[in-house]
Amino acid sequence: MVGASYLIRLYYFALIGRILLSWLPQLQENKIAEFLYKITEPYLAVFRRFIPPIGMIDISPIAAFFVFSWISEFLLRGLHTVLLFLF
Repeated sequence: MVGASYLIRLYYFALIGRILLSWLPQLQENKIAEFLYKITEPYLAVFRRFIPPIGMIDISPIAAFFVFSWISEFLLRGLHTVLLFLF
């Protein structure tokens, strides 16, 4: 449970970092930014297919962030319930 929670929290912060990097284009050319793009782009691409940009602003990461928060909370509660039931 702790491991799953830790991984979800790490991805949560990776999404935050990715959103912040989109506002700072001068920082997008380093190794950390490349790594964040590699691990978050597959998830964010799903939302870009359904949510078009508004003018020059891509709001899909905001929706992706909220959905990820909701799903991770749901998964962690479910995992916690299963572990309580088993032990």
